[in-house]
Amino acid sequence: MTLETIDIVIIIGYALALLGIALAVSREPKGHDKNTEDYFLAGRALPWWAIGASLIASNISAEQIIGQSGQGFVVGIAIAAYEWQAAIVLIIVAKYFLPIFLKRRIYTMPQFLEQRYGEGVKTLMSVFWVALYTAVNLTTVLWLGGLAVTSLTGWSVMTAMMALAGFAALYSLYGGLKAVALTDIIQVVILIIGGLAITYIALNALPADGAFGGLGYLMQEMPGHFEMILDESNPAYGDLPGIWTLLGGLWVLHFSYWGFNQYIIQRALGAENLGEAQKGLAFAAFLKILVPFIVVIPGIAAVVLAQQGMLDGAALAEKSDRTYGELMSFAPAGLRGLVFAALIAAVVSSLASMMNSISTIFTMDLYRAWKPEQPERHYVTVGRVAAFAAMLIALLLARPFIGGFESGFQTVQEYTGFIAPGIVVVFLLGFFDKRANTAGALVALLGSLAINITLKFVAPDVPFIIRIWIVFLVSLVAAAVVSRLTAPPSEDQTVELKDIGFATTMLFNTLSVIVIAMLVGLYLWLW
Repeated sequence: MTLETIDIVIIIGYALALLGIALAVSREPKGHDKNTEDYFLAGRALPWWAIGASLIASNISAEQIIGQSGQGFVVGIAIAAYEWQAAIVLIIVAKYFLPIFLKRRIYTMPQFLEQRYGEGVKTLMSVFWVALYTAVNLTTVLWLGGLAVTSLTGWSVMTAMMALAGFAALYSLYGGLKAVALTDIIQVVILIIGGLAITYIALNALPADGAFGGLGYLMQEMPGHFEMILDESNPAYGDLPGIWTLLGGLWVLHFSYWGFNQYIIQRALGAENLGEAQKGLAFAAFLKILVPFIVVIPGIAAVVLAQQGMLDGAALAEKSDRTYGELMSFAPAGLRGLVFAALIAAVVSSLASMMNSISTIFTMDLYRAWKPEQPERHYVTVGRVAAFAAMLIALLLARPFIGGFESGFQTVQEYTGFIAPGIVVVFLLGFFDKRANTAGALVALLGSLAINITLKFVAPDVPFIIRIWIVFLVSLVAAAVVSRLTAPPSEDQTVELKDIGFATTMLFNTLSVIVIAMLVGLYLWLW
């Protein structure tokens, strides 16, 4: 399958428009040099709609589109738990965590840890996050995005990855977070339109009356793929262990990702004010509900299409991450270009966001501590160099590090799960336990990693979501006990909650109720 002239014209037009807009919004007024707040936090001037759109565009990357579509083929709608439970977490983060972060006017998550626990904890987590974003997140997005591009163009995977990396670098290195966030508005529109197009095409190709008839046919023919809660007989139980998906460690992963992850929370830190940040996260929560309908449903449809010989079932069974790329072959000329542009939008948006987060943490939390009191322009330059270097490293690591795994999506979840329990413990105790101290934080972070690795080898049959829940509870108790057996933190390190307003607007509360009601309805329908 190849792209036709009209497809190529659409893709080039999209790329040029995106670059033009990125350069336009990145320009500073005459006589004003871009400083660290401009580059890393968009001058703290992002409105709610930009925050919400950018959150979704950054999150829905190749990992979600390619990975979850592949998991839809293998597992079914149960993989949507990663999207739908995240919507509730976004509401909680907006109401209870953002007021604390914005009150302290921090640039990064490690900066909060420094204020709360000291330099050692900040440095440890800065190094960890830079390594994780580079060696796991960037590599996964590059690899899965490269696979999809290869399926349409016939390029080698390395060539496809280099093209994606170069495009992301072109518009993000110069403009920083402002260029990333404001172009993400365009990205998310193209992403949703392209995703809905693939869903419609896949369902319409089924032997039923139209796309809605195709969905009904799919639910009738594949009932096992429309169960949110899997039983132990399901081959995917190890990844999505039944009721524990709803009650256990998946929440830990969500809070680590949506609440304390620089790559995500940086948009909220760049908000005009707390109200705008909270509305942005509520908007993102609503959009999260839509995501499974544009990435998971097409993967389920691919099962029937493969059974009918319309897709290469053997190839998909061997490597489920090829599912979305194969489904793109159903799109006609012109629409195929739009869908391809949507995929590129997802990939480059995530790459740009990760590059910006890596540069922010490296520059503001590591380099600035080593080289303090340098000119603002110097730190912006260092951030650009750090982002570019991270992308080069990811290109080299992508094939050997991610290419050999069956599912890129599940691989990322397990890797991040090694330290996620410790991260959540450290932040929660930092917020709500004045007795939590540096010793307790280090026990939680290092203990989480050690216990996770030990359990993985000692008890390999325990599903990793259950393992993460066990590690979280152990780390929470250990950190609280150690903190009480050692010297308390100084008064200026603790978070004074009485000085922080947690009240939210009627609009935010209304959106929250709507999102939760929709989620309850979906789970009751698909239980």
